[in-house]
Amino acid sequence: MAYQKLLQGESSLKAQLYQIEVESKEAPEFIDITNEIAGLVRDSEIINGMVVVYSRHTTAAIMINENEPLLLEDMARFLEKIASRNGHYRHNDFSVRMVNMNDGESPNGHAHCQHLILGASQTIPIANGQIQMGRWQSVFLVELDRPRRREVLIQVLGI
Repeated sequence: MAYQKLLQGESSLKAQLYQIEVESKEAPEFIDITNEIAGLVRDSEIINGMVVVYSRHTTAAIMINENEPLLLEDMARFLEKIASRNGHYRHNDFSVRMVNMNDGESPNGHAHCQHLILGASQTIPIANGQIQMGRWQSVFLVELDRPRRREVLIQVLGI
């Protein structure tokens, strides 16, 4: 296996933590937050390192994929196939569930199950002050539950 060294590390690690709020309109919804992340990396003045993008929710995921409308429709159908909104989930049976209940609780077992395959975070390399994304890659907050305000943490680490 061949490799190529792209950067030599330096000392004096810096860290910046940001939070952005994203308002979803439907579920599932793929909300492109790539430009916000790139702007925060620029503002951080970190030249080489990484950025971690993290959803503070168990029913909203972070993923990297292509921002192409038909593909986004395909991915929404895929999520519905693996964990249908209309499926049976014990989490949704409020007559027996006694843990983590809130006023206005929504039946969202499907969203938690879909989150299992997507995950809460992504890590992206930074080189020369820019996120190193592939040509077709975008970073999405994926709303899996219902429209609402979501919080995304963006931690920029490096030199």
